[in-house]
Amino acid sequence: MPTWLELLTIAVFGLCIGSFLNVCAYRLPLGESVVHPRSRCTSCGRMLSWFDNLPVVSWVALRGRCRTCGEPVSWMYPAVEIVTALVFAVTYLTYGLTLLSLVRVIFGCALIVLFVTDLQHKILPNVITLPGIVIGFVCSIFLPPGWVSSLIGILVGGGVLFAIAEVYYRVRGQEGLGMGDVKLLGMIGAFLGWKLVLLTLVFASFTGSLAGGMLIASGRGGMKYALPFGTFLAVGALFAATWGDPIADWYFGFYQ
Repeated sequence: MPTWLELLTIAVFGLCIGSFLNVCAYRLPLGESVVHPRSRCTSCGRMLSWFDNLPVVSWVALRGRCRTCGEPVSWMYPAVEIVTALVFAVTYLTYGLTLLSLVRVIFGCALIVLFVTDLQHKILPNVITLPGIVIGFVCSIFLPPGWVSSLIGILVGGGVLFAIAEVYYRVRGQEGLGMGDVKLLGMIGAFLGWKLVLLTLVFASFTGSLAGGMLIASGRGGMKYALPFGTFLAVGALFAATWGDPIADWYFGFYQ
């Protein structure tokens, strides 16, 4: 078992990476570079000092506002940093200091960025999903789930959503799912394999339906309200990557 100091170190490193993921989630939909220029206030444009960029701490110290203009800074920034720290810590607890742990952390970081961009802009950037499919498949040659399961996961993941989207379009005459969701599920299949991509799809469909039902019941949405399905896929994939293997083994064990 890792010591508390090891876990704390991993979590703090995750907080720092989470700060960078915030930059990616903000700039990628705008087509901006994620490395230049330095971070700045999105309201007044002032370049942030290093002490304004301390993960979570700076947001709390400034009470969620810009030091210069006083405009509110979204709670999403510290939330992303905390979630990233949790992903790092849980992955380390699950897989230890291994190559698989590194791959799962990279996968988790990509999912966090995609969650935010889809939630805020309904965009799943190709610059993440398409390279993610390739990286996930290449890594699977040497690591779980294995290249065969990964390849099937890409085909099943992307193929199932593409078929659903095509049928919906033919029947209703309008798009129900974007191609970004198809590419995202293909990326999930590449990293996790076909069993866990199916689990991700079931989880995302259930939680998405539940959220949609709650919106309709509360009067804040209708039958045609477009939910960002990529956010549910991202959460489902994080769940499947961490706890999905025993669930999938239990379920598919009934057919063996």
